[in-house]
Amino acid sequence: QRYCQDVYRGQLASVHSAARNQELQKLARTYHIIIAPWIGAVTSFRAGQWQSYWEDSSPWNYANWAPTHPFHIVTTCTTLSIRDGLWRSRFCIQLRPFICQY
Repeated sequence: QRYCQDVYRGQLASVHSAARNQELQKLARTYHIIIAPWIGAVTSFRAGQWQSYWEDSSPWNYANWAPTHPFHIVTTCTTLSIRDGLWRSRFCIQLRPFICQY
C-alpha cells in the first residue's frame, strides 16, 4: 500500500463488483505474471471481531473469497487469483506484484 501511494500516488485496488473483479483479473493476465497480485483488502481483528476492509476506506460491499478464506488467525492481506478470480488471504510480508488504482 505504501509503495502504491509513494511511487504511484495511488491506492491498492478495491473491488466493488464482479465486473470490476473480472476486469482486474484480465488486467493482471496481460502482464504475464504467475503469482497472484495484491489487492487492497485486509482482514484483521477489530472491535472484538474479524473484519475485512479496504485500505482506501471505501465501503465493503462486495467479496469474492475462495473457500476457507479469509483466514481468521492473524491479520492478512489479500491476493486476486489470475486463474479463477477468487481472493485468498496471505501474510502481508510476502513480496508480490500488486494492482494500484488512481
